[in-house]
Amino acid sequence: MSEDNYDEVFTPEVLERLLPPERSDEFFEALFGDAKEGAYDISLKFEGHKNGNFNFALVLNQRPGQCLVCSLTRGLPEVFSRHTVINLAGIAGEIGKLLGHDDAGITWQLAATRQHSAALHTIPFIIEL
Repeated sequence: MSEDNYDEVFTPEVLERLLPPERSDEFFEALFGDAKEGAYDISLKFEGHKNGNFNFALVLNQRPGQCLVCSLTRGLPEVFSRHTVINLAGIAGEIGKLLGHDDAGITWQLAATRQHSAALHTIPFIIEL
């Protein structure tokens, strides 16, 4: 697959299928027992391909009336990496399948949370095939 085609593979529709909007509520329901306690919505963004890595980001958008900064987002990479509702291993496997790879040999990692504004943070999600 040509590098120019990755944006055609990882369309907004595909990214939403990989990490559906309702997963945010499911995450907060599991974490706090009430989805209304969630300070942000989580979505997936494709950021490009470089040096054999497929770079994505978990995008955290503040919910109205909530405080994203107050939600301790710096510790989220560790929480997200293990949380079964978020299921990053499953998402990485699905991305591998979209690229014609099986689960064997797929590795992934989360990097430190990046704060773009008080209402927008991202967590780099790097997948290596």
